[in-house]
Amino acid sequence: MMKPTHFVLLLAFAASANALDLSDAVVVSNEPGKAVQVLVEEVAKRSRITLPAGEAVEGRPSIIIERGSGGPAEGYRINTAASSVTVTGNDARGVLFGVGRLLRLLELRRDSIKIGGDTSITSAPETQIRGHQLGYRPKPNTYDGWTLPMWEQYIRDLAIFGTNTIELLPPRTDDDADSPHFDRPQIEMMEDMSRLCDEYDLDVWVWYPALDKDYSDPATVEFAIKEWGDVFRRLPRVDAVFVPGGDPGFTEPSLLFPLLEKQAANLRQYHPKAQMWMAPQSFSAAWMNEFFEIVRKEPEWLSGIVYGPEVRIPMPRFREMLPKKYPIRHYPDITHTRQAQFPVPNWDSAFSLTEARECVNQRPLDMAHIFRLYNPHTIGFITYSEGSNDDVNKIVWSALGWESKADVTGILREYARYFLGPEMEEGFAQGLLALERNWRGPVMANPGIYDTLQQFQAMERAATPQVRANWRFLQGLYRAHYDAYVRARQIHESAAEDRAMEELRKASRIGSLSAMRRAEEILDEAVAVPPAQSWRRRVFELAEGLYQSVRMQLSVERYQGKTVGRGSNLDTIDFPLNSRPWLKEQFREIREIANEPARVERITAITDWTNPGPGGFYDDLGNVARQPHLVVEPGYEADPTFLETPQNGVLAYIARSPAELDRTIETPLPGYGGGMIGPRSWFDLAETLYDAPLKMRYTGLDPDAEYKVRIVYGVERVGPKMQLHADGEYEIHGLIERELRPMEFDLPRAATADGELTLSWTQGPGSRSNGRGNQVAEVWLIRKWAQ
Repeated sequence: MMKPTHFVLLLAFAASANALDLSDAVVVSNEPGKAVQVLVEEVAKRSRITLPAGEAVEGRPSIIIERGSGGPAEGYRINTAASSVTVTGNDARGVLFGVGRLLRLLELRRDSIKIGGDTSITSAPETQIRGHQLGYRPKPNTYDGWTLPMWEQYIRDLAIFGTNTIELLPPRTDDDADSPHFDRPQIEMMEDMSRLCDEYDLDVWVWYPALDKDYSDPATVEFAIKEWGDVFRRLPRVDAVFVPGGDPGFTEPSLLFPLLEKQAANLRQYHPKAQMWMAPQSFSAAWMNEFFEIVRKEPEWLSGIVYGPEVRIPMPRFREMLPKKYPIRHYPDITHTRQAQFPVPNWDSAFSLTEARECVNQRPLDMAHIFRLYNPHTIGFITYSEGSNDDVNKIVWSALGWESKADVTGILREYARYFLGPEMEEGFAQGLLALERNWRGPVMANPGIYDTLQQFQAMERAATPQVRANWRFLQGLYRAHYDAYVRARQIHESAAEDRAMEELRKASRIGSLSAMRRAEEILDEAVAVPPAQSWRRRVFELAEGLYQSVRMQLSVERYQGKTVGRGSNLDTIDFPLNSRPWLKEQFREIREIANEPARVERITAITDWTNPGPGGFYDDLGNVARQPHLVVEPGYEADPTFLETPQNGVLAYIARSPAELDRTIETPLPGYGGGMIGPRSWFDLAETLYDAPLKMRYTGLDPDAEYKVRIVYGVERVGPKMQLHADGEYEIHGLIERELRPMEFDLPRAATADGELTLSWTQGPGSRSNGRGNQVAEVWLIRKWAQ
């Protein structure tokens, strides 16, 4: 019987035997534009063969690049004959995209170029707009370090996978005016990037926030008209401008729409056919109502509406409410993992606290699900990106924009084959899927994380020097090592905390001071002798490789990254994964108590922290392994934006006063090293957005008993206030300020008399911005017992 491996080898041999050898081919084309240049240059990089351009030569293979007539816009045909392959584009863009598909089909090896001998493809894109935002500014974790040749290569890479639009950012945004990584001023780079896109015949959009504070002031409007006009005048190509209503900006519709009407006329002085689009991002409920009142009057200057982060209405309902005249362009956030439009579902807080918001985030299956769910309501997308960390996600969106039912694994195989080589095709494609599985569910219950690392280590050992230096390969290695190190540390630090708690439980027998000394020694030893240090060292080595190759700034100190939260997750790699800092602070306070029984009582409160008592229940909300009573409806599959579904989150920072509200999520958690905040259970939480309730449901309660509820609210920022109801009719407390401490409330007996209970939290209605604030960290449902 033939072994499976032998069968695979035979298939490979058959495919190779049927291949058309193009190693000695001539490129035949009269087509102007970039397509032939792209083909010749990219083939040479991968094979060392520079294909000559000229006339067809008898007896010599040829690659024919031509433009045909008819067929859908941007489409192409690719056909092989006895000794030639022909790419026929339906139009100029079709030629470029046809060449891009050819490059993805070719088997490019050292001194060898081949293609399947029976190739016959006719293809055209399903989605009109297929684009990505590329912002040369300090905030992204990579882009500010790129030179113009690096930008051209990246834009070319995206076009090869079907991208037809690039969105640029103006010099003034909600960011610093300069970066230590800039090699030239922003306006000069923006101008040249616009020119580059025009050379490749890619559409150019400009994301242009309205940042000034008061557009009711004529002088402010006059300033904005001049500032924007100076930018529009310098750009060789602009096809559309997109203005977010907020994030940043926060301008109410009654002032924003008149400004944009003037800016649309301003734009068309320099680019007569350019369109003006806007998004109701960050609008409060009242502002959203005002927005719909205005757009229902169908202003002529408005070309369409962008649906992006911080739009409070789900897209299907938003589409129904919008006049049919206006198309929707999606602005999906593919770059962030938490505090985001599409957070990672059920993401363990061990990852969320260390890898953080802008880590390398290969999420191919999530991206495909999101694309397919929302794309039918739009005419396309331009993704929101903050750097190269989301590179895989960009390619998946572009490929699905061309063919929505394309197999995701097939896309990843093309990605691996084109960027890394045929030898890496299957291993790297499956490795990317494995990285996504690493983030599914509790980290301690996922031993496959170590398998993923072993797969990447095996690929590294087998890789060529060129692949080992390739930044896309380095990103996969970086994630695999980082994930594995986090899991090893979570297991190690959790075990240390368990052992420390065992010592504390002996306090009444061996004395409080001895128990605390033993517990502290165990906790400190876990830090002094950490696990998996070879993996940690490799993470730092790979970070250096990523900085040198693609300018990823994975540390503020080492690489002058913008802030810790902007992709610099080397600086959070050792963030505590147990309650050690808080416990040490508790020990310090307890040692100052003179009375031994009182010290033991304080220690018992620590060891019994999660114990709700007989007949009670405890949930550590946000801990994916310990939230049995959380109501997760309608769920991620139907609601990946989590506009109606609770999501897991972490405290990104603490604002203790209104003066601190300007602090952003880039700010590290203050005081955690000194234990000022609380136990680990306070850092992960469940939250809902805007007016969606956060619910917990209990069954099997004692109908004759009385209960109380103890709550620790998440307090990431001052406000909004929260309120709690039971069974939808009993007010447990009205709108109150949240405090980062346990708070207790009695429940009315009527709420549990049927043996069931639903708790429902809501924040103050109609909020603007990102809608966050309905946050709960811990809940104890405690049965009262007669004294």
